[in-house]
Amino acid sequence: MELIEVVEQWAWIGWLVLILVFLVIEMLTLDFTFLMLSIGGLAGLITDLLGAPIWLQVIIAAGVAAALVLLLRPPLLRRLRRGEDPTPSNVDALIGLGGTVVSSVGAHGGQVKLANGDIWTARTDSGDLQPGTPVRVSRIEGATAVVRFDSPESLAPAPEDPLA
Repeated sequence: MELIEVVEQWAWIGWLVLILVFLVIEMLTLDFTFLMLSIGGLAGLITDLLGAPIWLQVIIAAGVAAALVLLLRPPLLRRLRRGEDPTPSNVDALIGLGGTVVSSVGAHGGQVKLANGDIWTARTDSGDLQPGTPVRVSRIEGATAVVRFDSPESLAPAPEDPLA
């Protein structure tokens, strides 16, 4: 028996293994990509059970998977993420937050007290800032806030959100 005949005879087992592997990966990622690939594998399994040659099984599986990834996955992701809270949290919530320099901040370090009461290690990209100087967080790099000089008027708390 030739190798091709053996592969075609036992291809259904390969399709089942591929489907199961893709489903396990999908359970870990929850991104719908591997779900679409497993459905493509199911299409390959069905064409195998109908007696199609191995090259046709692979083409059909790849075509179905590609079509699902391009056409079905985006609306599913939009629907899944429709109810997410748009409020920034964690480090994202610190970007743009005002504060005051506690100990001199330069290119290599210092400390700032942010408007939320947290004291952060900070540095600046432009010049040294002395204690009491108003600042605003530009970005967070690891555990360090990169700050810039800010005018005192902008340190006033933001108005309350009426929808909150």
